[in-house]
Amino acid sequence: MTETADLVRLMTWLSPAFPVGAFSYSGGLEQVVADGDVRDAGTLKDWLESLLAYGTLWNDAVLFAEAHNALADDERLAEAAVLAEALSGSAERHRETMLQGGAFLSAAANWPHPVLDRLGGAAAYPVAVGAVAAAHGIAAEAGLAAYLHAVASNLVSVAIRCGVIGQKDGVTVLAGLEARILASAARAAGSTLDDLGAATLRAEIASLRHETLPTRLFRS
Repeated sequence: MTETADLVRLMTWLSPAFPVGAFSYSGGLEQVVADGDVRDAGTLKDWLESLLAYGTLWNDAVLFAEAHNALADDERLAEAAVLAEALSGSAERHRETMLQGGAFLSAAANWPHPVLDRLGGAAAYPVAVGAVAAAHGIAAEAGLAAYLHAVASNLVSVAIRCGVIGQKDGVTVLAGLEARILASAARAAGSTLDDLGAATLRAEIASLRHETLPTRLFRS
């Protein structure tokens, strides 16, 4: 594989067209919008930067790196998968990461590799992507950058569909997140499980409260 081929493969796996159903999940952002905590481009950027630096997206990045590093160790990979599932803080968060991970593994069967059988068709989303990226020789930092950008892009799309920003503001937010995405990817690429930890309590509570939001567009 060349770097260009790796890029094309990452673009395919993390494209909105890849059938993982990301469009139906908001990671609690819909509740945050309903609460008024995210109401424009500035507050959306702040929210996403927090998730990337020390929230659920940071933990996902660490778990991605662990799965990537565990490719040659069946026991370590299985433990990463169990830990990632256990860290789901709400029923909706569990559904979101496990269903997306399972869908990713199913679609990734178009690029056959034994790791798909080792994961048994079920794993949290970052573990699934991290392990498959490693299996195909994609560097951890590049895979992490692509993964975090895809998740952030989906959350920007959520904000657009919730009506708090328009498409131009969405592009502005993504441009403003580039440095944070690259920094988190670089840091996570050298991380260990000791680096797990989140401090975004309001985001976790929002994910719990979303289950009772009266009118919902999203499953989480």
